[in-house]
Amino acid sequence: MVFSHLQPSLFLFFFFFSFCLNPSVSDPRATQAALICTNRTASLLDRQTFISNFLATFDILTPLVATQRFAAVINGTGNTTVYSFGECMKDLDQKDCNLCFARCKTQILKCLPFQLATRGGRLFFDGCYIRYDDYDFFNETLSPADRAVCAIKDVGFNQTLFRANALELTRNLSSRAPKNDGFSTGKVERGNVTVYGLAQCWELVNGSACEDCLTNAASRIASCPPKEEGRVLNAGCYLRYSTRKFYNNSDPASSSIGSNGGRRHLAVILAGVSSGMASGLILAAAFYSVRKKLLKKRREEQLGPLLATVNKSNLNFSYDTLEKATNYFASSNKLGQGGSGSVYKGILPDGTIIAVKRLFFNTRQWVDHFFNEVNLISGIHQKNLVKLLGCSITGPESLLVYEYVPNQSLHNHLFVGRNIQPLTWEMRYKIVLGTAEGLSYLHESKLRIIHRDIKLSNILLDDDFTPKIADFGLARFFPEDKTHISTAIAGTLGYMAPEYVVSGKLTEKADVYGFGVLVIEVITGKRNNSFSSLDSVSILQMVWNLYGSGRVFEAVDPVLEDNFKEEEASKLLQIGLLCVQASAELRPSMSIVVRMLKDEHEVHQPTQPPFLKPGTLETRLVNPTAMEKTSQPDSQTGSSGNSMTQSLLYPR
Repeated sequence: MVFSHLQPSLFLFFFFFSFCLNPSVSDPRATQAALICTNRTASLLDRQTFISNFLATFDILTPLVATQRFAAVINGTGNTTVYSFGECMKDLDQKDCNLCFARCKTQILKCLPFQLATRGGRLFFDGCYIRYDDYDFFNETLSPADRAVCAIKDVGFNQTLFRANALELTRNLSSRAPKNDGFSTGKVERGNVTVYGLAQCWELVNGSACEDCLTNAASRIASCPPKEEGRVLNAGCYLRYSTRKFYNNSDPASSSIGSNGGRRHLAVILAGVSSGMASGLILAAAFYSVRKKLLKKRREEQLGPLLATVNKSNLNFSYDTLEKATNYFASSNKLGQGGSGSVYKGILPDGTIIAVKRLFFNTRQWVDHFFNEVNLISGIHQKNLVKLLGCSITGPESLLVYEYVPNQSLHNHLFVGRNIQPLTWEMRYKIVLGTAEGLSYLHESKLRIIHRDIKLSNILLDDDFTPKIADFGLARFFPEDKTHISTAIAGTLGYMAPEYVVSGKLTEKADVYGFGVLVIEVITGKRNNSFSSLDSVSILQMVWNLYGSGRVFEAVDPVLEDNFKEEEASKLLQIGLLCVQASAELRPSMSIVVRMLKDEHEVHQPTQPPFLKPGTLETRLVNPTAMEKTSQPDSQTGSSGNSMTQSLLYPR
């Protein structure tokens, strides 16, 4: 920082001066002006492809807007081609642009529920704009969906003069913006009545097209005065007036009629600074305090009932607190990355160590569903389940805050970690039992929760190697009056029960199957990778064959050498085979599994697990009406795994 090398008095000067030069409060203006969804929907066969193309365009659109403040992206072919565009208002700084766009892109998803897959939508925020469609609209100036949006309340003073000032201002802006790179701000101040305004053409609309668009907008907005605010939302431009100053002073051509007080104001500022640095610092602190209160009020207005619910639950963390706790998400604090987000280690001001998960936008989670998950997990307290401490929803991205589990994941210890002492037999037994107890609690608690993604990387290990089940992003309620629930398929290949993959019918026995695979992996030290390589052999088949010949203990991880009990090893592998039986009805409940592990229940003879040849499962997974197959990094590691993420794509 340059300021660190300045004399203290100069630092105070620039600190105060930087605030006074721009009296407007920094604000991403992420207030929705209008959401316009077309009435055209994708056909049943095209829906999934169209949605996938839409999401792919936004994966590209977002970083482009973050660097150049606008972007246009095309993805797909034929009937499933998606055209997307996004832009921020030119007076916003980059940080506010990012904040606005982050909120805007979440809300545009409301035009895209899977049941309808609307083929076009546009969302106007006061600070940014997003549009997608199934045709090339990039140079479109006007459209039938264009509209004026007027405030409800009339001004409470000279309405005739206010109307005259508003119309004069919008005419001035609409004529000046096309000559000023498609953007202009300003005010008209006359007779103690002041009106502020902003005009902007989208980046791809320029020259005469920009002029035509804003001329039309000035005509449309004439229907709004004497309302306090008016906006025109055209395909190619945006025009707004208001009784309050809402823009930043970034337009050199900004107009002001009836006032030349700007220079006098600056002179007063300079005189005040030079005469008393202490007074300036006090004023700056007061200004900063007011700024924070205004920003907080605006966030409360934007989030409405959701923020109130978060606050009542005592789960709310400020984004700034979590950002600082992780040293601004420094790579050195990164613990791992999965298909839904990255996890970082953080330290709160009180010294509490936490794990912060940054959810990727392409996980397709809506804010309300995000908080439903928070509500679900925050009510769970059991020693073998990772505890959720809270969340942040007011910043530019969604964050989840968990207790910190120091010994990383089971996957790390078995297959990734170097210079790590191998897990002893006692540790492995403890991990298997603790994981079973955690799942039993989920299945038989009042809420009845199915995890849906039990795997090595979702089992974290505490200081004493107590296992903790993590990552409830795919979890589902299982109502008591249901024999199963039908969902879009989600999970990780190799751990998903065959009946769930084929039919989408979900029961707690899907978790039992995943647990069975995990048990066999932990005991054998081998991965169930039969679905990622054409030449690989399923460890389920290997263990089954050894079980049939009475030599199942030979499957135990060779790194243990002879430091295990053959009888216990045979029992655990037999329990694993019971859990991965092809028939869901034959698999034991998790509470029975716990009793088996504690020698409180007989361990029955298993039937054959499902042996699907590599490629068979792949063929069933590409049915476009059922699910979407993607390849994503495995949680906690960054290694590639085959994951199913359809449930994150659609509203639950």
